Amino acid sequence: MALNKRSLDNLVGVHSDLVRVVHRGDTITSVGFIVTEGPRTLARQKQLVAAGAAQTLRSRHIPGGPDNVAHAVDVAAVVGGQVRWDWPLYEKIAVAMKLAAQLEGVPVEWGGDWTSFKDGPHYQLSWSKYPA
Repeated sequence: MALNKRSLDNLVGVHSDLVRVVHRGDTITSVGFIVTEGPRTLARQKQLVAAGAAQTLRSRHIPGGPDNVAHAVDVAAVVGGQVRWDWPLYEKIAVAMKLAAQLEGVPVEWGGDWTSFKDGPHYQLSWSKYPA
């Protein structure tokens, strides 16, 4: 499955290691996906926190680090040309993304593994290896 133009545009400004993982994951996954968000402004993050869709202003989506790039992406499952939010689809995408990260040698965290705020669409580079 090839990433569409929207996905490619949303990867602009994302750390190249995470971009590699997303592209590799796209070739492995049994569930198609699009990249819905890469870099975000602080204003956008504040909107998401206010709406309850995010819990912190210290988001990996906000560009930082020595390269001033985003360290996170959000994806959406696509089935039959339609975006779907069914949790089992995100578990399948996660299997592919985790394998892609392993194959690329890039430590990636999946929001679906978090205990306090499950975020199935979210993938980010680890804070320890990729400080902001």
